[in-house]
Amino acid sequence: MPASNEKAATASEDEDLTPTRVGAEIRDLRKAKRLTIKELSLATSLSIGHLSEIERGIASPGIKTLHDIAKALGVTIGWFLHNAEGGDPDERDYIVRAGNRRTLRFSSGITDELLSPNLRGQLELLMSRFPPGSTEAGTPYTHNGEEAGLILAGSLELWIGEQSFTLREGDSFSFPSTTPHRYRNPGSVETVVVWAITPPSY
Repeated sequence: MPASNEKAATASEDEDLTPTRVGAEIRDLRKAKRLTIKELSLATSLSIGHLSEIERGIASPGIKTLHDIAKALGVTIGWFLHNAEGGDPDERDYIVRAGNRRTLRFSSGITDELLSPNLRGQLELLMSRFPPGSTEAGTPYTHNGEEAGLILAGSLELWIGEQSFTLREGDSFSFPSTTPHRYRNPGSVETVVVWAITPPSY
């Protein structure tokens, strides 16, 4: 992530990026966030036709365009540059090396690291780090699919519907994501959780 962002920062606004892989990353994230191409068009002021060409690898976005798309999707441009250039072409669709994870950092202090190589399959795997006292959502929320997790370190307070559970290192859980849920780290040390979510909703 830092290396990709550094490349982007030194590029000119008119510099083209590898179109096919970048376009696929944009399409995958947009679909994972359940956004239509029309909604992304409205959020970026880019035409539907141009966005479609970018996603299909026909057009290559400049840095400014990529910044606009990234902002609308809630990520940095490093998300799209991940594995877009370089790396082992034989493994980048299947393997995520420990030092090359895509990361989202939230205002709550919670950090999500994507462990899946991409979001185009039926399963999303990620690792969340909760600082002491941090909360993922103030109110319960729902989405399609199912999710499961394993507590690697610390403790997690988990609300599923009207029930509340406190999980500790080694405990695991699973529930339908259509049931209202939220999470919190009630402890004084960092909580680390590995999640499996289907379909991807990153």
